[in-house]
Amino acid sequence: MNLHIFDQAIALQPLTDGQWSGHTHAGWWNMVGPFGGVTAAAVVRAISMHPQCLGDPAALTVNYVAAVTEGPFTVHLQVARTNRSSQHWQVEMTQLQSDGSSATVLTGTAMTAIRRNTYGAVEAQFPQVPGPESILPWVPPISMEWFNRYDIRVVQGAMPEFAGSGPVIAEAVSDQQSASLTRQWVRYQPARALDYAALAAMADVFYPRVWLHSGQRLPAGTVSMTVYFHADATDLADAGDGYVLCEARAQAFRNGHSDQTAQLWSAKGAMLATTHQLVYYK
Repeated sequence: MNLHIFDQAIALQPLTDGQWSGHTHAGWWNMVGPFGGVTAAAVVRAISMHPQCLGDPAALTVNYVAAVTEGPFTVHLQVARTNRSSQHWQVEMTQLQSDGSSATVLTGTAMTAIRRNTYGAVEAQFPQVPGPESILPWVPPISMEWFNRYDIRVVQGAMPEFAGSGPVIAEAVSDQQSASLTRQWVRYQPARALDYAALAAMADVFYPRVWLHSGQRLPAGTVSMTVYFHADATDLADAGDGYVLCEARAQAFRNGHSDQTAQLWSAKGAMLATTHQLVYYK
């Protein structure tokens, strides 16, 4: 059976206890390395495959300390603590250098948990937007291979057209509270059912907020990303391989860094995940 191109990219082989080997995939290439979301997804896959894993992913933080280069990588996992219904992980990803040394390219932490039936409520409101069937697929103004892995239908805040590296050619934004807001329907291409690894990757599906807010295509990249997984197995099954509504905005741009906060909803209105990033720009 042929693996989906996403599963090819996060395929892992066990090494010694707590170590997993993988290889970057050309189909997920970004500007200077693989799409950060698929790298985070490989971490989620490694944790889920670990024989000591308790429950399902509840939280993930990854810090991109260096660009991942083309070739093999190793995911190192260590269980920091296991409680009755939760488990805490320390994560590191390394790659061999040309001189034979090993360099750290990612650090992180994660939490898995057994989901229990408790009081529940969602205070955030599902955005009232047109459905994906009424919106044409997005055609990116710049070429990056990983864009081809998703069917993206932009409701608001599409990546502006750039004139070289200069100012953007964009519609004027009168409401500064929405100046960095993007809303878009996203689905894997070809279609693939959601799981926690696929959800982790989709949490990074936004271009830098500073491009939209500043009107310039500034050099930028994610430094740190946290994903909180709200979906349980039923939510994921209900979402299936359909579109996910992804909404992101920034709250501040200062001193070369900005944040990004985002929500991911199923087409049926279930909150699947929330995510936060710190983005470097210059």
